[in-house]
Amino acid sequence: GILEKIRLYLIKKLLPHLEDRRKYHQEFASSTSFHGVHNIVQTQSKTRKVLWLLVVASCLAIVIWQICSRFIYYFSWPTTTTVVVQYVENVKFPAVTFCNLNRFQAHAVNNLKIFFLIWNIVSGVLQKFSMEDKYSQELNDFLLGNQNFSIKEFTRKNGFYLNSSTLLECEFFGKPCYPQDFEHVFTEYGNCFTFNHNDLPARRVSLSGRGLHLLFDVQQEQFTDEPALGSTDAGITFVIHSPKELPRFDGLGLLTSVGMHAQVSIRQLKSIIQEYPWGECKPDIKLQYQEIYSTNGCLQYIQDRCGCLPFMLPGNGTECDLLKFYNCVYPAVYDIELKGLCTVGTHNSTCPPPCEETDYPTTVTYSSFGGEKAIKYFSSKLKKNPEYIRQNLVRIDIKYHDLSYKITQQQKALTISELLADVGGQLGLFCGASMITVIELLEYVFTNFCWMCIFLLLKAPEIPQWNNPSQNQPTHKEKKKGIQEC
Repeated sequence: GILEKIRLYLIKKLLPHLEDRRKYHQEFASSTSFHGVHNIVQTQSKTRKVLWLLVVASCLAIVIWQICSRFIYYFSWPTTTTVVVQYVENVKFPAVTFCNLNRFQAHAVNNLKIFFLIWNIVSGVLQKFSMEDKYSQELNDFLLGNQNFSIKEFTRKNGFYLNSSTLLECEFFGKPCYPQDFEHVFTEYGNCFTFNHNDLPARRVSLSGRGLHLLFDVQQEQFTDEPALGSTDAGITFVIHSPKELPRFDGLGLLTSVGMHAQVSIRQLKSIIQEYPWGECKPDIKLQYQEIYSTNGCLQYIQDRCGCLPFMLPGNGTECDLLKFYNCVYPAVYDIELKGLCTVGTHNSTCPPPCEETDYPTTVTYSSFGGEKAIKYFSSKLKKNPEYIRQNLVRIDIKYHDLSYKITQQQKALTISELLADVGGQLGLFCGASMITVIELLEYVFTNFCWMCIFLLLKAPEIPQWNNPSQNQPTHKEKKKGIQEC
């Protein structure tokens, strides 16, 4: 009874008569804003009907093809790169980190040759070192007898230092600067010193051709690097980087040997990379001990594995002692290289590229330091002979080439609004359709879909009649038996 009532309601209220449905289709075809359809319906000539049908079908096929191609292009995540050069009245000066190529005081390491083997292991955090087997026993003996030895404190105390005797001149934009204006940092070169580090107010340059002027005394007699060979190199290595980033020397450091004057011309280049899937950066990634993200921080894996922090990496974690360096940190570096635990470059790597990065491309020119009068002046001032001046002094000038910076920005080649504009343009050009037309079509399709569903529901109660009579109706014998029982 309930099914019958629902059926009657659907027939009377929701399902129009066949004539009404035909009239609805005709009115839609005559009034829709989809161009060309009313010409097919209203034209009496069969030839014109066929022609208009071909025109509308062709335009519809072209529209579908164009829209599909735009969506395929959009989901390929295309990008474009724009380069803008911006001239300004003043520009921020970068941070510059300086190190002596001879890392340790000679008197502290002359009788500690094993220390350089240990240092090579420590430096393996940044670049794997191949240790010879003949040093293994000597190293083990040293480690067992000096378990409280702190390579960090030893380097701080006996490494290169910066004071008035090693920094002879310092001038920034016409104003004097002093050793206390430099921040101490640890790198693979031991004690290094950063000018314009992140804790100081940002220094700005308002005139090109002037910047940071420095004169170092590397004091070759007091500092060494390999006791067996003496001072293999002599000079200053330095790297120019953002004040918010840590110095990175592997392959990026600039060298100035003794007796040379280096004039460094810099430019500022800012790179902006789109996030995945348009680019390879991940804006939500953070580093535990650094203010801004950089790919140089991927070695934090070592701290998670060994429970300590190599002193050359940023952070305030527990320093790795020598045994942990030898037994854990060094194998961890080997695993990083062998198993690819720290990969760089793509969004799914351990260290994806940063979304925003500032570099300082440099142009370096060199000349011999000091004419005859200058040599005599410094000999008299430092009370050293001319040969000492030529073998120990290094002059470095760092300046901006011009007051401008270049921005290289990766942008989406096709945004959502541009995609909608392309789709709307194709619909309007070939079909004269708009968003209102799309709504009309959706309404027409939805109405016909509802009618189809109602039609199927009305047919549902008739399904048992299609079954085999032998399964649903009593047989002749069953009827006769029933009569006899009655």
